[in-house]
Parts: sequence; structure tokens; C-alpha cells
Amino acid sequence: MTQVILGENEGIESALRRFKREVSKAGIFPDVKKHRHFETPLQKRKRKAVAKQKQRQNRFRY
Repeated sequence: MTQVILGENEGIESALRRFKREVSKAGIFPDVKKHRHFETPLQKRKRKAVAKQKQRQNRFRY
């Protein structure tokens, strides 16, 4: 679980920025998007195929 402890005289805006940075580093956003709604087996196969294709393209870039 990600948590941010407020420092003395620290504003909410900066704490929120730090929290967002920690959440993105922890990889929570993709997980939340993935579990947001039910995914049919066809959608799951398509998503995995696209991810595999992107990974293959990135592997051969220099």
C-alpha cells in the first residue's frame, strides 16, 4: 500500500503530487484499469496480442 506522510508546513498540493508519483511508480494505475470492468476472453486475447506485438517491436529498436 502506498502512503505519504505529510511533513511539517507541507502543502496538500505537494503531498498529492508525491502521492501520485509513488502510485505511478508502484504500478497501481494499470492494475486498477485492468480490474475496472469484466473482460471477455476475446478481449483478453486481443489485449495480450497487442501487448506482445508492442513488446516485439520495442525489442528490435536500437
